[in-house]
Amino acid sequence: MSQAKPPRPITGRMVLFMMVAFFGVVIGVNLIMMRLAIQTLPGTEVDSAYSASLAYEKEIATARAQNARNWKVDAHVERSGQGGATLQVEARDNDGRPMSGLTFHGRFERPTDRRADLPVALAEVGIGIYRGSAETIAPGQWDLVLEGVGAGQRLFQSKNRVLLN
Repeated sequence: MSQAKPPRPITGRMVLFMMVAFFGVVIGVNLIMMRLAIQTLPGTEVDSAYSASLAYEKEIATARAQNARNWKVDAHVERSGQGGATLQVEARDNDGRPMSGLTFHGRFERPTDRRADLPVALAEVGIGIYRGSAETIAPGQWDLVLEGVGAGQRLFQSKNRVLLN
């Protein structure tokens, strides 16, 4: 008759190795998940909250000056068949006259991931009409940020949510 081997006794060293292996796997998985979460959505809107807070009063004064100018700036986004988009901006002053000579900058920002932001170079194609295009832009929700610069300072800024199909 064959004799069965007696079971190995559980020793303190075996329990120690099992505990270290268990917690090593748990900590390793947590570290991997944490790294992936931080890479995909860092959770920050600005790089430095302190410097943003210092510039807050200046932003308020700039916004009040923009409201006092009472400009009318209309933007129109048109999708192309190849997945791109054309952005057209029409700027008029307080009296409804087209404004020429400004430099407009456009930017499509993803609300969830600023790494996907797309700048759009706008050129003046007519009196008070500025146009630019983004070659490829994914469908979905975007924030359209427009900035108008004249005489070396920002005179206009807007941020609007747009939905691109």
